[in-house]
Amino acid sequence: MVIVWINGAFGAGKSSTARELVDLIPNSTLYDPELIGGAMSWLLPQKRLAEVNDFQDLPIWRRMVVDTAAALLAEVGGVLVVPMTLLRQEYRDEIFGGLAARRIQVRHVLLAPDETILRERIHGRTPDHSDPAELTRVRQWSYDHIEPYRTAVHDWLGADAYIVDSTALTTAETARAVAEAVAAGTAAPCGIVQTPEPTGETVAAGVLLFDEHDRFLLVDPTYKPGWEFPGGVVEPGEPPARAGMREVAEEIGLELDSVPTLLLVDWERPQPPGYGGLRLLFDGGRLPAADAERLLLPGAELRGWRFVTEEEAADLLPPVRYRRLHWALRARERGTVLNLEAGVPVG
Repeated sequence: MVIVWINGAFGAGKSSTARELVDLIPNSTLYDPELIGGAMSWLLPQKRLAEVNDFQDLPIWRRMVVDTAAALLAEVGGVLVVPMTLLRQEYRDEIFGGLAARRIQVRHVLLAPDETILRERIHGRTPDHSDPAELTRVRQWSYDHIEPYRTAVHDWLGADAYIVDSTALTTAETARAVAEAVAAGTAAPCGIVQTPEPTGETVAAGVLLFDEHDRFLLVDPTYKPGWEFPGGVVEPGEPPARAGMREVAEEIGLELDSVPTLLLVDWERPQPPGYGGLRLLFDGGRLPAADAERLLLPGAELRGWRFVTEEEAADLLPPVRYRRLHWALRARERGTVLNLEAGVPVG
């Protein structure tokens, strides 16, 4: 199962290119997540819609984009051609990670016309209906997102996607360039880890590793939003502490000399589509400076790492992980083990 995801600025010609592309890629189907966005006004109360400026900011939209793609591929098979702007890296992580978990391969393509040409195309955009006010709004929306697009290309998007410079190309020529890149493999499958979707509660083991300044290590996964502790799901029949050691070796290339000590056990409540389960945090001790300097990252799974303070972690970790971290550090200070339920100590 394959998706060709056509990214680019608003007005870059993604939809028109995608329509041409389905005639060039055998057994392909057009899937526009814009339809999911339109459904939000029918599915959600106005109060919830008023809380966001863009339907992409709705977790339900990101989840439905993945679920609908999987259902559509199960129905028709072949290749989905998806024209959709994604400028926020954490949304790319969540959506592409969700697709990878369903064993759906993503070819990420960026249409990148020169900005002058892009502005000309936005200005010359013709309406899909006769409402001039709506056309003005759409044009202004597109202009307003040029700067975020430029920033995304510089920060991550330019390195993440296969780039097609469509400045001097017609729509048909752009589609042919994409089709040829997909067929030749130059628009390679997106390098993202394929973590199977859980089918029930899981046990996961994380390891806190400290430097000489008592900061701890966080890693930035490619396949889900937010930073994380080194670690992962405990395999059947595997001791949790040993699972943490295995994950540290796999993720950052570091073999721990001794079994880490337990800091806390946290029960994570099920929140659909997640099943929850037990989350354990271990103290992996202090890393010698030489070890910290030779950390390795697998590009398909992690994009970065850093040592941070508890205060700095508040801006990096999702709230549930930050609460877990807070109590793990308190347990370390007190030389005890804490029992948590949904991030709150009990007993």
